[in-house]
Amino acid sequence: MSNDQEQFFEPGQDKEEVTAVKVGCYSGYRAEESPQHFFIGKREVKVVEIVDRWLDPACSYFKVRGDDDGIYILRHSQDSDAWDMLLFNSGTHDETRLSST
Repeated sequence: MSNDQEQFFEPGQDKEEVTAVKVGCYSGYRAEESPQHFFIGKREVKVVEIVDRWLDPACSYFKVRGDDDGIYILRHSQDSDAWDMLLFNSGTHDETRLSST
């Protein structure tokens, strides 16, 4: 995926359309996992900011800014303990920039 692309997947779409990522986390005193870095293929992206986070009954979601200035939405499935990347936005195009970034 080039740095100029934005990719988004709606809930309920086929699992194959979501990018699985390997995530390194920090568990605080309340045992909540927060992503610290993740891998897209062999490329490591360090999380420099957690912009937002939210929950649904089965998953935790994190909107993060990477050390590459990209904005990512990561989803953690609590049942399967799997992480997926749902969105990537490089932030280089104002017309596609995410509102809270």
